[in-house]
Amino acid sequence: MNDTSTDMEQRYRAMLMQRTGEERLIMGCAMRDTARALVEASIKGQDPQATIEAIRKGLFLRFYGHEFDHETRAKILAAIESAALPIAG
Repeated sequence: MNDTSTDMEQRYRAMLMQRTGEERLIMGCAMRDTARALVEASIKGQDPQATIEAIRKGLFLRFYGHEFDHETRAKILAAIESAALPIAG
């Protein structure tokens, strides 16, 4: 769906391009932080007792899970899980 006129789209892009590279990078980082916070809140909303591990797995699945086949996704989830385990000494 695209409900933005071509003229408005071009004007918006021109406004963005007037910003410095640093300003655009900061904007992108802020958008990423906001997206992460929203997803994290959603995960915690579904399970208020969610562990850090569960949140990390949920973030991975929500942002990147669709980009991997089942086997690779399972390996990544296992790595997230093992990273949360204490190191035996």
